[in-house]
Amino acid sequence: MSTGPSAHAERIARAALTRLLEPGDVLGTAAVRVWGAVRAVDIMTGREQPGAGERQELSLHLQSAGTPLTSRGWQRGRERWSARTATLAPERDLETLHHLGGGLLIPGDPGWPPAVDDLGPAAPVALWYRGTGGMPRAERTLAVVGSREASPYGRTATRMLAGGIGARGITVLSGGAYGIDAIAHQTALGSGTGCPATAAVLAGGLDRFYPAGNEQLLRDVAASGLLLSEMSPGTSPTRHRFLQRNRLIAALSGAVLVVEARWRSGAQNTAGHALGLGRDLGVVPGPITSATSAGCHRLLRESPAVIVTEVEEALELLPGGRVASSGPGAPLGAAGGPPPGVSGRDAEARPHDHLTVEELLVWEALPLRKAAPVDRLCSVAGLGAGTVMGVLQNLRRQGLAEQQAAGWRRQSG
Repeated sequence: MSTGPSAHAERIARAALTRLLEPGDVLGTAAVRVWGAVRAVDIMTGREQPGAGERQELSLHLQSAGTPLTSRGWQRGRERWSARTATLAPERDLETLHHLGGGLLIPGDPGWPPAVDDLGPAAPVALWYRGTGGMPRAERTLAVVGSREASPYGRTATRMLAGGIGARGITVLSGGAYGIDAIAHQTALGSGTGCPATAAVLAGGLDRFYPAGNEQLLRDVAASGLLLSEMSPGTSPTRHRFLQRNRLIAALSGAVLVVEARWRSGAQNTAGHALGLGRDLGVVPGPITSATSAGCHRLLRESPAVIVTEVEEALELLPGGRVASSGPGAPLGAAGGPPPGVSGRDAEARPHDHLTVEELLVWEALPLRKAAPVDRLCSVAGLGAGTVMGVLQNLRRQGLAEQQAAGWRRQSG
């Protein structure tokens, strides 16, 4: 890898992009692919304007990907980026992670995980890291995910499986959340022999530990394993970022094992990403009366997932030890009620389940108590003022936002 001025400029630009772009910004990531990171930052921040040839090149790239570039789409992109331009401080962000024993990985670095390139246009522009463990190879990494409200059965199954997986030198990857994630990390730290024994992909900046109740666990992971995030330091996790984080968990692993999952759950979202990337998916069956296993049974019924009941079956999911799948079923998320014996509460829609991505970004940016002005919401959501104002009116009509003298907040009660 080059260490000259151009390499330094590339690193600075990609550090800036992790704050400028929200995960899933198709236009932004396409611009980086077509123009390069340094040129893309110059144009996105308004320091320079794209030439006619550059606009044409970007348009052709997006058209080939099935997302034509329109004048309105470009304008909305400029509004999103403009809302965050004033917050950019890539040198400070790099210094922050350096002091914490970490840094930034960019494509071309020796430690860059090539497996994330399987995400194609959705691949991260860079990855922040913190820890002592090296980047594990995908074929030697097994993601273990599941419900935050783990049952005693789920806890026992996770300890048994994660312990055996870790003892074979396989890195246990998860999301650092409560429940199954935390147990998988804890078990791997105690019995794992991989390098690293465990790794966690977080949905916010690595200068803070979230959730707060797992702070010591995440410190332990950073001390002897690896923490990863595509979000810049100081960034708060949101529901949208959690869902985007799940695609990284799937991409960084050679296979995904779901221990427990409710009818609607982040673990099912991770499973969907895994199947879309061609990763094998294993599922631990549970009691038919348990709501925390309803999602597992749904995956077994509606996807080519396989049942896993012991360590050897989990290891067979990894490349080179594949097991025969049960064949494709209905797409994930197909309509249907809860299975017999399971409470229907997990199938009920939450107030924000129907929101579009833009609506979800604004809704999550709204404070719960003290109202915030529109310019603050624009910066947090990463959207232009016109878009935010339109979304706020939609949320108000749905009873999800209210306007006060000082700005906007989430609708109370």
